[in-house]
Amino acid sequence: MESTRRLGKYRVEREVLDEQRLEEVTQKKRNSETHPSLTETLKDSLRCTAPKLKRSVLSCLPVLYWLPKYSIWDYGMPDLISGISVGIMHLPQGLAYALLASVPPVFGLYSSLYPPLIYLFFGTSRHISIGTFTVLSIMVGGVTERLAPDAHFLIGNGTNNTGQVDVTARDLYRVQVAAATTVLGGLIQVVLGLVKFGFVGTYLSEPLVRAYTTAAAAHAVVAQLKHIFGVSPRRSSGPFALVYTLRDVCLLLPQTHLPTLCVSAVSMVFLVSAKELNSFLSPKLPVPIPMELITIVAATLLSTYTYLNSNFTISVVGEIPSGLSYPSVPDASLFTSVIADAFALAMVGYAISISLGKTFALKHGYNVDSNQELVALGLSNAVGGFFQCFSVCSSMSRSLIQEATGGKTQMAAVASALIVLVTILKLGALFKELPKAVLAVIVFVNLKGMFKQYSDIVTLWKRSKIDLLVWLVTWVSTLLLNLDLGLAASIIFALMTVIFRTQMPTYSVLGNVPGTELYVDMETHREAREIPGVTIFRSSATVYFANADLYLEALKEKSGLDISKMIIYKKRQEAKQRRREKRAERREKRRAKKERRALRASEPLSAAQVFSVEEEAGRWRDACVDGIAADEEERVWTERENGTVFVVPVTPQAPDGPGRWEYLKGGEPDCASLGGTSELQDGDSTTLGSSSEDTLSRDLERVSLGSLGKWTWDIHSIVIDLSTANFIDMVAIKTMKNIFQDFSEIDVDVYMAGCQSCLVEQLEVGDFFSESVTKRRLFASVHDAVLYCLDHRGATSSARHEPPVVSVFGCCYAKTQTSLLY
Repeated sequence: MESTRRLGKYRVEREVLDEQRLEEVTQKKRNSETHPSLTETLKDSLRCTAPKLKRSVLSCLPVLYWLPKYSIWDYGMPDLISGISVGIMHLPQGLAYALLASVPPVFGLYSSLYPPLIYLFFGTSRHISIGTFTVLSIMVGGVTERLAPDAHFLIGNGTNNTGQVDVTARDLYRVQVAAATTVLGGLIQVVLGLVKFGFVGTYLSEPLVRAYTTAAAAHAVVAQLKHIFGVSPRRSSGPFALVYTLRDVCLLLPQTHLPTLCVSAVSMVFLVSAKELNSFLSPKLPVPIPMELITIVAATLLSTYTYLNSNFTISVVGEIPSGLSYPSVPDASLFTSVIADAFALAMVGYAISISLGKTFALKHGYNVDSNQELVALGLSNAVGGFFQCFSVCSSMSRSLIQEATGGKTQMAAVASALIVLVTILKLGALFKELPKAVLAVIVFVNLKGMFKQYSDIVTLWKRSKIDLLVWLVTWVSTLLLNLDLGLAASIIFALMTVIFRTQMPTYSVLGNVPGTELYVDMETHREAREIPGVTIFRSSATVYFANADLYLEALKEKSGLDISKMIIYKKRQEAKQRRREKRAERREKRRAKKERRALRASEPLSAAQVFSVEEEAGRWRDACVDGIAADEEERVWTERENGTVFVVPVTPQAPDGPGRWEYLKGGEPDCASLGGTSELQDGDSTTLGSSSEDTLSRDLERVSLGSLGKWTWDIHSIVIDLSTANFIDMVAIKTMKNIFQDFSEIDVDVYMAGCQSCLVEQLEVGDFFSESVTKRRLFASVHDAVLYCLDHRGATSSARHEPPVVSVFGCCYAKTQTSLLY
């Protein structure tokens, strides 16, 4: 049984506030006081003070903020254990993800060494682990294999090719391509961070990123099939490359190298079983067991002592050079070929890193600067590119291990870098006989978490169909169009969904909740009550150029007033009235002439009367011209009125209620059905008396206030609720001007309510206000506008149309002061 809770009541007594009065009461500041001039802004930005310099240095080098406060006793041991655990994970992942990037394995170790140390000085997150990542490695591999395919490095023998590939030359060029792409992507990230463009990552929504990484996992699986089955499919690039590669692998399945397949199967069974055991024992273990490292060591020992490469021709890693390579400047001539890929790498890497960083920051109670994170990640990539590293970002698996094992700061990156450094200097040569199939299996098994993201389809189906559509479009486009084009198509589609939602918002007519100042949608709330004579219109989205026309049409539909037809009808009646006046004037002139002629005829003539042909011809010509002009004018207006629907009074209005009205199509009316209004259509009628003209004028006034929908002429005010709008452009301002002007033509007042200060300023700059439309038309709330409408037009409308007395939300209102009881 639901428990009810009695809420308190409050009473507010204040005057009705329009925008002008609100600014007077609140003493609104001038625009110059709230928005400093460009000169003052430049002076403030160039002014250098000690506190400002200190803040700038600490924001650029966050390590200077936390390193002096670093406590070895509190943080030293947790960071050491965490760093060793992450460093052990770096080794197999660096070697395996180098295969995805299509570069020699040692460069994966380089990518696990230099970037984390750079991030240590510039990053603001304490828990993310920078290094190789599956998605970025696949994207780099797509670039390297597109610009350095095997076909370009075939060993020639005179005029014939032997079909063998110069692996050394190919790998050397691929490393140059990967380094150039990484440096350019890093520079893009640095520039975006310096111009405070860190918010760009928000355009990559969570459904988009998860779908993108899920599709990238499929690319990674297909890329590793050749190592698992021991086949050599052709490398495809561009759209549908995944489909072509998968087709080639399937065609080559009869040529599967069985020893390689056996090694892959045994490694996969062992690694999957070990990981499941590790997950089962993880609550009882202080640190997770490094199963990938154990698998690599066991496979290397087995391959070395059983001579798998020489006896069974199983492909192995090969020679891993010991020592560090010298830094080198990347080939700048490659920048034009990889700029699109570099931008995609920059965006994806930043989106993944900032999402992980904010997750850990929220959990542990510290802040992450999105712009500084962009700079830190960019410097990690740019500097790492000079040391032949490929693009890096944070890894979810390593970051979770770093946080779960007690890591407190980025000093854990120093311990992990030492593990990788020792491996490069002393232990790298020991992995010479490691089968590539084992590294492919490690990649395959580590993608299990991404494959679980397919459950997002069920979740999004229940929660948001639009987010589900973004997820599916991103997944399909990334699979079919490749990673770079797929990302671009996904972002465009995600932005289009936002545009479409603003173009097709929910339009509603609001009603009052009895006894309160609240107004809700009448279609979705049964107890909402309509305010007599007032239509309150609201859109769920802001008004701008893309939906301004739709906004106007929705307002006409919801209010039930077809403005264009009513204005046409009004102009038609005004034109007929002018024609009547002209005919009356001509009749008056002819009457005056007749009187003058009669006066002259009554005078005694001194001579015989002379007949003037010219005078009689002039009289006859004037009469003909008047008749022809009247007929032509009537014909033109009849053509204009064809196809137009109007409302005309069928019976005169009774004192105790409205008269009967009927729809009338312009053209030849059925005069018999119009009764007393037949002279309305008779353009040549000259017998309309003064009393009938007064009755007709009153009827036309009622028609101009009428409607072609559910409303009659009882609407006297429209309140536009703009509380949902956060900006307004020139197109929308023009639309609002037209709304005020059009409705004033039919004697309906329009008011705005709930405008934010920024919106009022934009209306002022856009020259919206005039002598007829002032800030008196803007109100602080819908309730203020409704009370003003009822006080200003309610009495007049009640006297004219005699609506029933309605108790409006139990509120007492006066002309200058309102007493509300909620």
